[in-house]
Amino acid sequence: MTHHILLVDDEPHVTRVLRLTLEKQGYSVTVAHDGNAALERMKERLPDVLISDIQMDGMDGRTLCPIARKTYPDHDFLILVMTSMTALEERSWARELPNTEFLEKPLSPRQLVARLSRHFGES
Repeated sequence: MTHHILLVDDEPHVTRVLRLTLEKQGYSVTVAHDGNAALERMKERLPDVLISDIQMDGMDGRTLCPIARKTYPDHDFLILVMTSMTALEERSWARELPNTEFLEKPLSPRQLVARLSRHFGES
């Protein structure tokens, strides 16, 4: 079974590099450029993993992630939040969300692939 990743970032070069890397690893990837578009994509197909930037125009990741959890409470998906903000207060909102982790930007595609492999129990 192919795992589906929803990648949300408003920087086209970031989504392009990560999408190509993930597809090369065999993942199915859908891209959205803000939280509103991500919620629309989730209506079409629920992801196994939601990877979202925090700072975006339109609906940001800080708003998207809790809405996604609340909208699909029975769908247990991993949320990976990409951020360059390291202050603890910038991350406190996510402590309330189950199965949510932070990834530091700039994000290494190799580290992302390794994290997803661990999540899916792949070697």
